[in-house]
Amino acid sequence: MLRPEIGEFTGRYGWGPGIQRVVTGASESPEELLREQFQTAFPLILRTTPGGRDELRSKVDPVLQDLVDDLPDRDVVRVTSAQRESSNLWGIDLRSWSTIFEVHDDLGDIAGFVRIQKPAAGMSYISTVASVGDTRHIERMHDVIVADRRPAAILFADLEASSALSRRLPTSEYFALARRLVRAADQCVVEAGGLVGRHLGDGVTAFFLAEVLGSESAAARACIEASRSLRAAVDGIARRSDLEPDDILLRFGLHWGSTLYVGLFKTIARSEVTAMGDEVNEAARIEACATGGRTLASKALVERLKRDDARDLGLQRKDYTLLGDLPTATDKARRDAPSIPVCDV
Repeated sequence: MLRPEIGEFTGRYGWGPGIQRVVTGASESPEELLREQFQTAFPLILRTTPGGRDELRSKVDPVLQDLVDDLPDRDVVRVTSAQRESSNLWGIDLRSWSTIFEVHDDLGDIAGFVRIQKPAAGMSYISTVASVGDTRHIERMHDVIVADRRPAAILFADLEASSALSRRLPTSEYFALARRLVRAADQCVVEAGGLVGRHLGDGVTAFFLAEVLGSESAAARACIEASRSLRAAVDGIARRSDLEPDDILLRFGLHWGSTLYVGLFKTIARSEVTAMGDEVNEAARIEACATGGRTLASKALVERLKRDDARDLGLQRKDYTLLGDLPTATDKARRDAPSIPVCDV
């Protein structure tokens, strides 16, 4: 519920200087979005400002002052409801329903206004999307709406010899297998405190942010634990798919990204976390070398572990091999990341 002076919260005027910071994170054009919102609510704002335009002009953010002078007086509709579009939010054309109505006190004076806003999509569609979403992961995604550098552990996983398996199985059964695998992977990542990245077919990416897990050691540990949890889930996936456990070989590449740029990609069709940086490409090279169902982790990741975490994971002492020296090293690994030390975890 909005107080009579719309936008005034906790003693600070909501349309005053600094309001652009509120919308910057979600908008590519925060000034345009702010001006659009102000124009929509202007009749109510003006009506409930005791000093009229002069007082309002002195209180609003400078980017709104010209609107105070230029916008015409209009009667305030007691209840208004309309579908509106905004091309400013996330740079995407979005539709939403917005309803505003007055609230009066016992004496009949205006006590404030209520604005109810909902997506244009019906609840059946919203519930379909939200019913299987884990709120912990949704909250983590919200924390990275604004892209920034975030040190994190990186997990890459892929189904080995997937082309041969897809040719062997009916397409519908291979699709079901891939779906079971991806669901299990996402569950393991979320349970370990990570962020699910992009899925490429039956491939999985995930990021474990130090700022979310509390420390670099905790992030590295969570990454290793997620890989082990997913490997442990393979037997159940194989059984439900009428396959032998050896038919599902997962290879893992684990790496540390000190300079990852992590943020949210949002379009009209999807919302997903992604990370960019050299370490992401290196993690992909490590994963491609982990043939035979191995889990290869870089020295940069393993040595983030504190002593207690390393002991709990059974990784107190590890010897490393340069990625380019592995018998399973791919041409891309020898070209792009030959000097990265790795070990089995």
